[in-house]
Amino acid sequence: MSTTKIKTAQLWGKNKDDLKKQLVDLKTELAQLRTQKVAGGANSKLTKIHDLRKSVARVLTVINATQRSQLRLFYQKKKFLPLDLRPKKTRAMRRRLTKHEASIVSEKQKKRQMHFPQRKYAVKAEA
Repeated sequence: MSTTKIKTAQLWGKNKDDLKKQLVDLKTELAQLRTQKVAGGANSKLTKIHDLRKSVARVLTVINATQRSQLRLFYQKKKFLPLDLRPKKTRAMRRRLTKHEASIVSEKQKKRQMHFPQRKYAVKAEA
């Protein structure tokens, strides 16, 4: 049973099984501390409970981050990305035309531009 805080830098090097095992250990220790608190333990238990909760959060963060990075690698060459891996942006930005779609000119518009080009005016500059 570890009562020291877990450093996130140590967790990044571990594999998934080690992280899962550590998570189970932390959760069992947390459950024991909570029962001791209910039974009337010392106030030092409260800080240990706080540290354990934060350690569990760190382990879960590392697990989720590694899982997301693996999924990003998996979907890198695919045509579509899952919604949670796509950039968030704003709703309006997501619905905006792509650069390709915006640059497309219809046949009718091409003819109109060819036959009626933008007029050029020579404006005299005043001094």
